Amino acid sequence: MQFLFKVFSLLSGLGIGFQKQYFMEKFTLEILFQIIGIGSASGLFFNNDSLYVIGDNSGFLYEYNIQNQQLNQHALIDNPTQNIPKNLKPDFESLTSHNDALYIFGSGSTANRNKMIEFDLKSKTVLQKNNLVDLYALMQNFGEIKPEDFNLEGAIFDGENWYLFNRGNGISNKNTIFTIHAKNLSEEFALISVNYKLPKIKGVRSSFTDAVLVEDKIYFLSTAENTKSTYDDGEVLGSFIGRIDLKTMKIDFTQKITSTNKFEGLTLYKKESNKIEFLLCEDNDTELLETKIYKLSLPIK
Repeated sequence: MQFLFKVFSLLSGLGIGFQKQYFMEKFTLEILFQIIGIGSASGLFFNNDSLYVIGDNSGFLYEYNIQNQQLNQHALIDNPTQNIPKNLKPDFESLTSHNDALYIFGSGSTANRNKMIEFDLKSKTVLQKNNLVDLYALMQNFGEIKPEDFNLEGAIFDGENWYLFNRGNGISNKNTIFTIHAKNLSEEFALISVNYKLPKIKGVRSSFTDAVLVEDKIYFLSTAENTKSTYDDGEVLGSFIGRIDLKTMKIDFTQKITSTNKFEGLTLYKKESNKIEFLLCEDNDTELLETKIYKLSLPIK
């Protein structure tokens, strides 16, 4: 794999901050339904009445039809199981869609979490399995992130650019968005990184847990978890929704939406002229195969 760099690293002062945030006059968060058979949900994608869900300790992609409440499993790895032991799991933490393909990313937080799976939504089959170990190592070096602080938990692909979100829940608190300008991650590309300081809860900095592109805005989730490790879990203190302008890569706003939930998945559900709705999933950090799906409604300003 060859890499072509444009050496821009937009450091902390340019893209960061929540000084310009405004607070929502109204937002609603409700449990929409529960799915039995999925545990530790870490990402989701809504498409044509179907919800595609990944779990960070599972080797399957789950497809749940909201209308008939039918749940199907699609194998992403060889000999897949549910509740894979923590030291062995592929740690699928993010997924993004473009055209008829889903791209499912491992977090990169350990040596066996470097896979990216390309899944065809029409044929419901895996098209390609990629090992991104070289790319992840290069991103760590470029973003000046130590391997133990590298933990990708959000992904967006718009056909021209990949946006990968490092969750800054390690010691260095590096909440970073990597922008990779390429149609294919095996091609030459230009790389940009932007660091963000996200809001705190009880003195604990929140960190990216997922993101989705809606027109020219990136909506993201961040969670405050009282841990200094990308591997070990900690006390959950709450989660935020936020928005970044795609052109400036600056934060428009952040809004705390819960004091108890560790939201890790975000997908667009509906958009109207004055309101936008998302579906959210949470990681309970247990082996219980139950997942609650939440609906978050926000006014559009």
